[in-house]
Amino acid sequence: MNIFRSLIGKVWQDPNAAEVVKISTGQLFLLRPGNIRTSRECIYNDAMATIRRVPNMEHNFLLVITRVYEEGGQELLEDEDETDEEREFLISQELEFRTDKTPEGDPTFVWRDLAGDVDEFFEFVAIGTNEPTKAFFETCMYRAMYERKHMRNADTVNESDLEEFIYKPPTMKKPPPRRKVARAPSTSSVEEVKPPLPASPKGKGKGKAPVVKELPGTPVYELEEVELYHWEREQGFVHQGIFSAYIVKTGQYSYVLCASTDDAGILLEHELNSSMNPKFNPRMRSVTWNHVKEGQDVSSWLFAFPSDEEYSKFCTIYQQCGWETLNQMPFNKIKEEDRRYVMSSTNEDIEMLDLEDEEEDEEEVLSELDPDEESESEEEEEYDDDEEQPRPLDGDSNSQLTVGYRGENAFVVRGNNIGVFRHNPDSGAMKYTGTMSKISTPKGQAFKPQNIMLHEQDTKMVLMNPSDPHSLYQADIEYGKVVEEWKVHDDITVSHIAPIDKFAPTTHEQTLVGTSHNALFRIDPRISGSKMVDSQYKQYAGKNKFSGVVTTASGKLAVASEKGDLRLFDSIGKNAKTALPPLGDPIIGIDATADGRWIVATTKTYLLLIDTLIGEGKYQGSLGFDRSFPATAKPIPRRLRLRNEHVAYMNHDISLTPARFNTGEGQEENAIVTSTGQFVIAWDFAKVKKGLLDRYEIKKYEDKVVQDNFRFGDDKEIIVALKNNVLQVNKKALKKPTRLSLGVGTGASRSTIVNTPY
Repeated sequence: MNIFRSLIGKVWQDPNAAEVVKISTGQLFLLRPGNIRTSRECIYNDAMATIRRVPNMEHNFLLVITRVYEEGGQELLEDEDETDEEREFLISQELEFRTDKTPEGDPTFVWRDLAGDVDEFFEFVAIGTNEPTKAFFETCMYRAMYERKHMRNADTVNESDLEEFIYKPPTMKKPPPRRKVARAPSTSSVEEVKPPLPASPKGKGKGKAPVVKELPGTPVYELEEVELYHWEREQGFVHQGIFSAYIVKTGQYSYVLCASTDDAGILLEHELNSSMNPKFNPRMRSVTWNHVKEGQDVSSWLFAFPSDEEYSKFCTIYQQCGWETLNQMPFNKIKEEDRRYVMSSTNEDIEMLDLEDEEEDEEEVLSELDPDEESESEEEEEYDDDEEQPRPLDGDSNSQLTVGYRGENAFVVRGNNIGVFRHNPDSGAMKYTGTMSKISTPKGQAFKPQNIMLHEQDTKMVLMNPSDPHSLYQADIEYGKVVEEWKVHDDITVSHIAPIDKFAPTTHEQTLVGTSHNALFRIDPRISGSKMVDSQYKQYAGKNKFSGVVTTASGKLAVASEKGDLRLFDSIGKNAKTALPPLGDPIIGIDATADGRWIVATTKTYLLLIDTLIGEGKYQGSLGFDRSFPATAKPIPRRLRLRNEHVAYMNHDISLTPARFNTGEGQEENAIVTSTGQFVIAWDFAKVKKGLLDRYEIKKYEDKVVQDNFRFGDDKEIIVALKNNVLQVNKKALKKPTRLSLGVGTGASRSTIVNTPY
């Protein structure tokens, strides 16, 4: 509470300050639990919450919710007879003020509507507000209640003095079972849930009884009553009714998620696969997911469970069934310690480590309380020079991006050409400077590079030829063509390459790391004949299907596979110190922090974050590269996912590009960047390490994003390769996901954050 005492001294003790605290971004709802029409009505789609002093009335405060308009939006409403701009509530214990969280993790403030019916409440959803700010606002509410009740200043109160104002719900008897009902979603594009078929009245007519669809297989999970919600663009998660929920086995390793009613049978049937992008929220006892069907809009759904027990049971069975679907083998056949590792990834609502830093928290709170002090976001500057990237007539488009270590260059593969772009320090734009044209072998055979890697202080480039996987090719960048072929081995193919250590490309280091589908080795182009170093070659048993390799600053290695497992090595030629079992999704890219503490692996629909620090046992404090994790204390894998409602707005099947940390010698990693479709997405790594896994910012482009990465040594400038363009964007230009940033038109709302809770 030291942070709050410090902040209280800044914002509370000035009697001339009308406003005590403000949260600038949120939404206001009216809750009517017993209303047949709607139990949750949006009052202000974009609003701010303020605690104000009552003028000339000492020890009295108001909770004020103010509607916020888009620039010029207020003028659009001038012709209306009446506008509802602001609502005020005298802060007192009678409000029964309490806090909660949405399924997406946003804080909510709830209080009784003293002017409404007995069961009506207001709810303010503090969108994007961090935990310290939420706690500070809550403390200010309790202090205001204290001052009104006791008519004295709250400067010297302790936490125990405020406990009487913390709402404690009355003990409720268990309600009688509710009859399962369902209603059709209001959006006509959704076909998965249909209105229940009416039963024929007894004794009337000669019509046939409605056909009731039965379960498509054998249930492995069943719950008689669960609440089903469907995401609708203008309303958020809308209640569909009370359903029975099932996970049904339809094949040896295939399952579907079903919802049904007594009258109509199965009304929802979604096949378990990676595109569902499930998000588990233990605090709200809810699970959200997406449904992707060719030719239809992407939809988002939510199950709300009646108890912690049922929620946990569903999550356990869902995770096991999903794992079997991806791995095509029984879950109970893997080791117990591996089963624990897989199941630990389900809970996405736990802080990963204790990073309590009061100064940092205070800065976060102050920045949120007064966001107007933040500088305006800088927009990206595209290269727009007279010399533009030539577009080959064969229809090729940009396919790869590599950012230079020295100088200001970036290299983009387009067919069998490599475009060279340079950062212009005067304009901040990326300027096209030339092309390495018609890439071919020294013997003149043209090829389209499968993978490229900068080498020897950006003077050379190593290329992989998909038609000759036994060799690598070296290009001289200044000369602009391939000058040398390196035969690695006659019998062993090269599938992936990496620098011998993270910053080796900034030096004249000659050697590099290579992998085949099941081997790890060093490549030295200086030796005669085959370039593989025989003494630093290790083949591993089984069909490992290695899919990527990355090195740390000290040369430790992490290797990923198409099966989804990760191996950590302290050096080439030895067995892995740590082997982490697969969650099931193929890993398509991998990166690590320079010190090796963190690994981010990219799958199609989420990023997998691993903390390699051993937290207990004999080797506590070591990294998994140097020592093995205890069998009972493997790291907890964390998934960085896009929120399901954001995916519904994006309206495409998520397909992430390999994620990257910002990188630079002596620079701490503080951001992660990736992309999907037309969107660049970045996570604040400091927030991720505190457990805020779904707090990301986003920017939409008119064309598909092929790849993106930070400039070397810079944590603000992102180089973005589109299919037919290359540009640079400042990270500040990325925004919280809103209708505007997600490209969903405009309206009277200023920002309409797209994470409205159900």
